[in-house]
Amino acid sequence: MAVTALHSAATGLGAMSTSLDIIANNLANVNTHGFKAFRPNFEDLLYQERQQPGVENIIGDERPAGLYVGLGVKVTNTQIDFTKGNPIPTEQELDIMIDGNGLFMVTIPDDIGGIGYTRHGNFFRNADGDLVLGSADGPRLEPPINIADDITQVTITKTGQVTGFRQDGTRQEIGDIQNANIVNPQRLKPIRGNLHIATEASGDAILGDPGTGALGSILQGHIESSNVDPVKELVELIKTQRAFEMNSQSIQAADESLQVISNLRRF
Repeated sequence: MAVTALHSAATGLGAMSTSLDIIANNLANVNTHGFKAFRPNFEDLLYQERQQPGVENIIGDERPAGLYVGLGVKVTNTQIDFTKGNPIPTEQELDIMIDGNGLFMVTIPDDIGGIGYTRHGNFFRNADGDLVLGSADGPRLEPPINIADDITQVTITKTGQVTGFRQDGTRQEIGDIQNANIVNPQRLKPIRGNLHIATEASGDAILGDPGTGALGSILQGHIESSNVDPVKELVELIKTQRAFEMNSQSIQAADESLQVISNLRRF
């Protein structure tokens, strides 16, 4: 009956609304450095079996196919696209990006994970000389890198070695940047500030020096752009709008059918 159509179309409206929210967030972060786009995944719901296939009819033949009516759709999850964004040259000595796989680690409060993971590499030196992420909260790079006040020039190699020159011209070893490789990065939990935290499904982080194993190397003076493709997102936006309109038309058609049924009692 039309009631089933109303229910299915309503689930379609809800799913398209969620998809629209995800697309809007992607487009809003098109200029957020290191941002990774999200993709909604859909699946169909249960089915009503009104006629079973293979059942023998009155003349001894078997029904060739069954009659199934679906009950709609839902958004099952969001998948994070960890494709590398384009490098943006900045000529800032503390701007770094990972050319390949890997994530920077920063310290966050213990009640939300203790360690946050990010591809955002615009670092600053705080009042204590520690490298901190250039976000609103300014979490500290992990393992910590401390740059003394008398260091005037900082060099970061592809393998993460941080060196500097003192004002008297002597070279100073500062520390080494380590990256993390997550077994299943799509299952990381996103939080604000361009950060992700590990979950049981994401697996343990494998730490190592940049440029070794599966970890990408470091590019100094560059920052990673958002990997959101505006053209692709706009196409998905149009498709979502049209799907929303078609589901609303299904609701309108089902409502008109129910009105016809309701008016039959007058005749």
